[in-house]
Amino acid sequence: MKPLKVSEVNGYIKRIISGDIILSNLQVEGEISNFKHHYSGHMYFSLKDEKSKIKCVMFKNDNENLRIKLDDGIKVTVTGYISVYDREGDYQLYVRKIEEKGLGDLYRAYERLKSKLEKEGLFDKSNKKEIPSMPKKIGVVTSSTGAAIRDIVSIIKRRYPPTNILIYPALVQGPDAPKEICKGLRYLDNLSDIDLIITGRGGGSIEELFAFNDEELARTIYNLKTPVISAVGHETDFTIADFVADLRAPTPSAAAELAVPDICYLVDKLNSKRSMLLNLYSKKIHSIKNSLKVIESSLNYNNPIHNVILKKQEMDGIFKDLNYLIDKKISNEFKKLVVIENKLINLNPNIHLEKGYGILYDENGVIIKSIDDLTINQEINIMLKDGKIRTKITYIEEGGVHFGHK
Repeated sequence: MKPLKVSEVNGYIKRIISGDIILSNLQVEGEISNFKHHYSGHMYFSLKDEKSKIKCVMFKNDNENLRIKLDDGIKVTVTGYISVYDREGDYQLYVRKIEEKGLGDLYRAYERLKSKLEKEGLFDKSNKKEIPSMPKKIGVVTSSTGAAIRDIVSIIKRRYPPTNILIYPALVQGPDAPKEICKGLRYLDNLSDIDLIITGRGGGSIEELFAFNDEELARTIYNLKTPVISAVGHETDFTIADFVADLRAPTPSAAAELAVPDICYLVDKLNSKRSMLLNLYSKKIHSIKNSLKVIESSLNYNNPIHNVILKKQEMDGIFKDLNYLIDKKISNEFKKLVVIENKLINLNPNIHLEKGYGILYDENGVIIKSIDDLTINQEINIMLKDGKIRTKITYIEEGGVHFGHK
């Protein structure tokens, strides 16, 4: 038999399945998982039970009149047919009709645990620890082979290179995953140099994410001393770990963004602060210089030496005024003396003596001013300019005197 092409094999399988009486029209009961309503209007999801799952698709023309709102965890009975998607070689259930049967077991377990822990206060905001703004070392508990760890490491190193990262590899799905994650969290929490812990995984179905809905894991996160960021699945996925963690990130990449600052932003902010600080210091220095000038002016004005100089100048002025007043007083007095001198000169008998006059005075030296002071035969003295004579009164006539000489 000649070799077949892949498309021929897929086409052959499709014809066999399509010709099967049971597979061409059957009802399947199970729980919806990984539900996606595409923008085209088609619905894609998985139908699962406790042992297995099958991919399903419900085209737009079949779901337009759907009466129930589909979501993960809803238990339904679907009617449709099995066929093969030729391009991918996948067989899937093409759904024509859906009837709701109730919430699935996983979803009910999730709701019960969420309600229990919420009542105990494990979700309270008051118990949340503050996320450090610039952690020096971050511990990460996740799969060492998934895309989540690559995204976390690359984003942290790009945004804030100084941060060191310690990875604790752990299973993130399956029955052993919760215990491994708890072990990793406790190990990192016991290290003194770990500032922040990130735990989580990439997207998946509700059952693939269910390791993060474990009660022991929730209590472990709650009791850690180190702040924890939970980053499980996509933005629309919520797990118990998200509610109990100190911060919930919608994706692992977002967790890395929230864990560290952008160093470029910090550098710009520091440069801005530096410029602002230099400007403030410049203004402060300018203000201090102006204050010093005012103080210097005040000191110069109130300087004792300055005051002494001012007083000395004031004394010089007073001394000058005093000299002026003294000179003026001396001048005035001198003028008075001149007047007095002139008067004295005029009153000086020697002047009259020079003119030929004489001064008469008796023997007692009393000046004779009138004939009434004289008597006949009285001896008197006459002072002339160059000496004195003594004479005797021999005759007295009113209006004139006749002297007789001895």
